[in-house]
This record gives sequence, C-alpha cells and structure tokens, in this order.
Amino acid sequence: MKSHAKSYFENPRNSKIITSSIHMGLLAIAFLLSSCFNSNETSEARLDYDQWRHYLGGPDRNHFSTLDQIDKTNLDRLTVLWSYDAPDMGQMQMNPIIIDTLLYGVTADQKTIALHAATGKEVWRFEDDENSGHSANRGVSFYDDGNEGRIFFVTGPFLYALNAKTGKPINSFGKEGRIDLHIALPENASDKFVTSTTPGTIYKNLIIMPVRVAENESSAPGNLVAIDCNSGELVWRFHTIPHPGETGYDSWKDKDAYKSDGIGGANNWAGMALDEALGIVYVPTGSVAPDFYGGARRGSNLYANCLLAMDATTGTLKWYFQFTHHDLWDRDLPAPPNLIEVVHNGVKIPAVAQITKQGYVFVFDRRTGEPLFDIEEVEVPPSSIPGEEAWPTQPIPTKPKPFARQSNVFTENDISPYAQNREELLERFRKMDRRQYAPPGLAPVLLLPGYDGGAEWGGAGADPQEGILYVNANEMAWILQLKEKSNVIDDSLPLGASIYSQYCATCHKLDMTGIPASGFPSLKNLNSKYAKPEVLNIIDKGKGMMPGFPQISKEEKTMLLDFLFEVKEDKTEIVAKSENKPKSNGPLSYEHTGYFKFMDSNNLPAISPPWGTLHAIDLNTGDYKWSIPLGETESLKAAGHPTTGTENYGGPLLTKNGLLFIAATKDGYFRAFDKKNGTLLWEYKLPAPAFATPSTYMVNGKQYIVIACGGEKLGTEKGNKIIAFGIKN
Repeated sequence: MKSHAKSYFENPRNSKIITSSIHMGLLAIAFLLSSCFNSNETSEARLDYDQWRHYLGGPDRNHFSTLDQIDKTNLDRLTVLWSYDAPDMGQMQMNPIIIDTLLYGVTADQKTIALHAATGKEVWRFEDDENSGHSANRGVSFYDDGNEGRIFFVTGPFLYALNAKTGKPINSFGKEGRIDLHIALPENASDKFVTSTTPGTIYKNLIIMPVRVAENESSAPGNLVAIDCNSGELVWRFHTIPHPGETGYDSWKDKDAYKSDGIGGANNWAGMALDEALGIVYVPTGSVAPDFYGGARRGSNLYANCLLAMDATTGTLKWYFQFTHHDLWDRDLPAPPNLIEVVHNGVKIPAVAQITKQGYVFVFDRRTGEPLFDIEEVEVPPSSIPGEEAWPTQPIPTKPKPFARQSNVFTENDISPYAQNREELLERFRKMDRRQYAPPGLAPVLLLPGYDGGAEWGGAGADPQEGILYVNANEMAWILQLKEKSNVIDDSLPLGASIYSQYCATCHKLDMTGIPASGFPSLKNLNSKYAKPEVLNIIDKGKGMMPGFPQISKEEKTMLLDFLFEVKEDKTEIVAKSENKPKSNGPLSYEHTGYFKFMDSNNLPAISPPWGTLHAIDLNTGDYKWSIPLGETESLKAAGHPTTGTENYGGPLLTKNGLLFIAATKDGYFRAFDKKNGTLLWEYKLPAPAFATPSTYMVNGKQYIVIACGGEKLGTEKGNKIIAFGIKN
C-alpha cells in the first residue's frame, strides 16, 4: 500500500490510512493556492549563493556556492593560505559562517571565535567557563539586528546572543545575554539534560531551535521552540509528543506518554531547512527515548521520526510524513532536508528531499507534502519480546534506490575478503537476524546500515536548480541486541557501582573496558588521564556522543566518581547508602546490550568494501548519475588493494562550476571531485582528520575554502587547526 504525507487535520491513528477524499480535497486546494507561487518566486531564486552566511551555506541547507575563482583548471595551485590554532584540541564538527570579513565558528571545547576571514587572525573569543564542555557543536547563527548583528550559539543548556563585532553578550537578550533551553521543556524536566548540537534557524525576528536530549529513560521531551531574537522571549512551542486534544495524541496507546518521566526525545537535533518565501520551516525529528525497547510507548509514536512542515511564524503544522513507525532502531533523521527544484511530470516544482540513516531519499512537493516517487508501506517482522508491539509496516520509497547496502540482501559472500578470522565471522553472521527492519530481540540482529547510517549529520549537498543530490554514506554494520533488565537491584553493590551500571555500562561495559572500536573508550585507570573535576564536567555536560546527566544527585555523582577513580567506600557508609537505593527498576523490561560494530580481528569492518561511499542522485528521475568509494584504508592500499572507502562524518561542498569538495573520511584527506562524474581531481593530507563540512567565501577579491580539522573521532589523532585554502598567485 502506498504511503502519503499527512495533512495536519488527518487522523494519524493508522499509518496505512488510504488518503481520504477530504484529505485529497485539502491537498488539491493547497496545491492550487501554492501554484500561485511561480518557481521563480521560491526562496532559491533569492538566496545569496555567493556567500556563506548560514549553516551549510543557506537556509535551504544545500552546501552550494556560485563562487568560481577556484575551478578545475587551477586545482594544482590550490594551497593553504592561512591556518588558525584553536586554544583546545579535539573533534570540531562546526561548519563556519562568514559575515562580511569575519569568520565565525566553535572550537572543540565550545569556545566561540571570530577570525579575520582573509588572515585567520583571531578577532575575539567567547567562552562560558562554567558551562562549556566537549559536546559536539556544529556552528553558530547570525541575525541582522540593524546594528552590529548578533551571533547565536549554544554551550551547555544556554543559548547566547553575542555582539557580532565584539563577542560580548547582548544584555537585552534574556538574562545577561542568554536564555536557558529548558524553556522548551515542561517543569518536571527542569533538571534533565538539554543542549543544542546544531545552529538555530533564523526566520525574520525568530530563531527556531533544535535541541539535543538524552536517549534513555532520563530523556526530556524534545519540544520545538521559537525564540524572539531581540528579547529572548518564547514565541511558540510545539509538542513533538502530543498532549491530549492535540493531533497525533491518538498515535500513542499509552495516553500518559506525554508526561511520563521515562519517555522523551522525538527532538530535532540535526537542524532544519527554511523556505523564506513560503514561510515554512522543514523540521526532521528523531526517535522516541528510550531507544530499542518500546514496551512503554506503544503506537506509531507521532511526531517522532517525522519531517514536519511548519508555519515558521506560528509553529502551526501544515503537513508531516513519518519515516519510521514506532522506532526500535534509533533511526533519527540525521540531517536537515534539502530544498531544491525538480522537474516532475514536465513541470519544475519546489521540492524537499530528506535523507535517512536507512540509506533512503524521500522526495516531496514542499508545498503539499505529496511524494514525488511512490512510497510503499512494506510488511516487516513482528517482535518476539514480551510487551513490545513492533509496527507491522514501514515506508520504503520505490525510487531512488538505497544509497547504502541493506541487511536483507547480505549473504555469506559479503563477509570481508580481507578478514583473517573469516570462519569465525561467518559463524557469528549465521546467527544474526538479517531481515529488513528485524526488531531487536534476545538474539543478535545485523543492523545495516548501522546506528549512524547510511546518511549522517554532515547531510547532503545539492545543486538546487538542477535537482541533483550529492550524499556521502557509511557502510558499517553494527550488532543490535537486547537483554532482560532485572527488576531487582543488587544491594550488595556499592552505590557508585550501581549508578555506574545504570548510566555507564551500556557504552563502557560493566568491566569498564569500553568498546574502543565503536568509539566508547575504556574507563580503566581513569585517574591517570583525568582529574575528578574534569570527569565531573563530562558527567554533567556530556562529551561527543555521550549526553550529560545533570539529573544525577550531587551525592550520587560523588559516589560515581569514587567508583570510577577506584576509591574504596567505607563499609558502614555502604550499608547506610544502600537504604536509599531504589529496590526496583519497575516491571521486568529490556535494555540495549551496547554499541558493537561488526569488526574483524584487525579492527576493520567485517563486511566487504566499500566501507564509505559518495553518490550523485538525479531527483528529477530518481536515477543515479554515479557512485564511488570514499576514502582509503591505508594498510590495504599499501598492499595494493583497490580503494575500500572508509567511515566518514561531515558533508560535501558543491560549486556551480562543477566541483565537489569533501573531507569527512577517517584517512584524513581533503578531496575535490568532478561533480559530473565523480572523478578525483585533487587531494590534500590534513594535519588531522576533518569530521566537518567545509565552507567557501570571497574576501578582498579572493575565494577561500575553509575546513575545521579536529580529529579524535574513530580513534584518530586529535587536532586543533582551522585551515583556509585558496589559489596561490
């Protein structure tokens, strides 16, 4: 059965609803009204593609530029023109913006910086010592207030407004230049972790904020909010977990889900796209927390895993589409959608394209939500876990074909030919459930694409007028599995060990050895690497993929730190504290066993290459123009093996004159490709891998391409450089 986008007024109770005549009438009216918008009147025609004033280049999030000083004829003279050493080292995921002659970005430890765009010289730096941390931060937003402009960025739970020229907080915004993002949450979530990974979207005098929340039982609900850029006042809020009386509430069988202390998420963490002419913001949402076990959140779970088309002024929902019903696989929408123009049935129309972790591209008429290629609701396996009600169907587009391999087409022949322990891998492989959308259970499931995709937060680039989408993808298989969660807490354990088992063991294992291959470090001998205050800061504010845990009490944090630093607890204290421990976790349920990649004995992917790919997809037809491996595995390259591709995080930069620039890969190269055919034209070994998206701009008559090189992710060396390239005279 075909799946359709839903209007605001449609009952979402059944995901297999056949569009009603009323709905079709509404869509027809909407289409006729929106037809008044000539394609030349949509926002693309008015965007400044020769500037980079917004995250990912423009509010359409297309990573696209018309600057043409750098072209195919002079790449041999492309070289480093300046570099900046950030005051801290580690992963920088930020995509810089450029306003006039200043470049704005965020360092690994969330220091906001302004650099002279022609020299890299630091103009100002702002940091909030109390709230800065190591969580990923992908950049800043700029608001033209008619004076010197405002830079908006987030550190900890606070959204700051800074004077763009001086870096000083603007005291008329909120309280002393900042507001607390807990403003998005209900009162009972005031102590829960909230921050923002991605810059807010500016529309007129509003900043519409994405938020990051935890993904376990302690998660806050991921409400969307719009804030007045001048005053810091809340203008509108949208409940992504609907309240009684709100459309979507009936998609939850458990009617108290909206106020449950154990259910949250459905947040927009990846950012959003904006059509300024239509006044519509397109918001992709994530999964409901807790991930993987949904016994307490039965139903299709609107508005999780949706693309929401919303009136940017009021927050009113115009249409939506849900990409995963009752998500059990952590299939957040990982990146903002792309706003493009495509030819459909002989007519050029404004479209919105959403990439997914599953490796699919869904394409809609952005005015009405009608899919441009058929979407089928395909039957998928039921759950074997008591209390779990996996949704019986999932939507799959008929075109384009997936840009990442799917587990259900995998065979034993797809085990890596480079694995020295191939027989062992085959034995493990044969025990895995490889069905498409196989729900998590007590037996292992081969999750391919993996937890991070497929597509990831770097997002896709697009040539907005030609309708060509360029997307890089991971080809990493992970192992998904649940275990029974005991309803009795072991009172013989010290309190610190109990807290560790509750909050930390899933990622760092009960024995504290971590899962290094999956990015979760060992916590053994922690006292040789960190001081207690540093670890406390990470517990409070998070680091990288790890959320913060501000809801843990001060006493519990002290006990957790003592456990991590191997401080022996006094026996009398243990007895006293055990009386304060909860005696039960509630009814018997299930929990995730941890994040494990399917790797061989050499710590390489256990599946056959490619392990990272780059694609050009024509969304006018749904056909591929080209696909190539992205990145090299140095050890295999040295042995004479073909290009394998590698895991990659960060997106491409496109130019109208035919170039595609991308770093992103584990091997640490920055590359330029011919966007028409995928031919490699240029590459440069960076001082550290750049898990970020490049920007391009023109200052004083010279074009620059800038990239942040922080390394650290995927076990790579740390770095701290921001590097600008240009043509050497």
